[in-house]
Amino acid sequence: MGIFALIKEDFSNAYKNDPALSSKLEFLFNYPGVWAIAWYRVAHKLYMSNFKGLARILMGLAQIMTNIDIHPGAQIGRRVFIDHGTGVVIGPTTIIEDDVLIYQGVTLGGVSLTHGKRHPTIRKGVVIGAGAKVLGNIEIGQDAKIGANSVVVKAVPSCSTAIGIPAHVIEKGRCKDPFMHNMLPDINKEMFEYLLKRVAILEHILVEDNKELLDQDLELEHIYDSFIKSMKS
Repeated sequence: MGIFALIKEDFSNAYKNDPALSSKLEFLFNYPGVWAIAWYRVAHKLYMSNFKGLARILMGLAQIMTNIDIHPGAQIGRRVFIDHGTGVVIGPTTIIEDDVLIYQGVTLGGVSLTHGKRHPTIRKGVVIGAGAKVLGNIEIGQDAKIGANSVVVKAVPSCSTAIGIPAHVIEKGRCKDPFMHNMLPDINKEMFEYLLKRVAILEHILVEDNKELLDQDLELEHIYDSFIKSMKS
């Protein structure tokens, strides 16, 4: 597909991904993510044709206008949509496949200064929540979902959801479910609730020999073991 056909497809993709878009005038002034991708298409073509300096200048100007930093050496597939876009950073060896949705503040960055592949590979259909950081030469599997503000430093399997700092996989095998940011569990809250209940039970055990409390303590121990196993998977 030619470069102008790709840009036209990117523009059309914005209408599919954002129900708030209602006019071409609004599109012109309020969708920096789409314009950043359009500028990238041109700059990437120049970069691959060995006009690397000109490509970097072009993306530098695009960054000033959109507040989105995309290296022209990155590989970005079709119908990639950057929603809102402010603060998005995409490194030079990043690979993004088709139909990926990226929210504002996302960083696809490296963790080393060595040459070669040092940025993530994002497979088809991935959704990356606002503020998430995906770091290093890792792979985010097809249709995976990354929760807002997560820091991902390990590979995420296909059809799974990862959240937290560092990110842990909390759900697997759910490819087609919509990504509901407000439905993601609060791992820290769950852990604190567990610890408070555990302390309360142990305090009661110390003052009275209560078989029912001992049974509750064993039940909490099983819950804790399951929680730790899920974090390590």
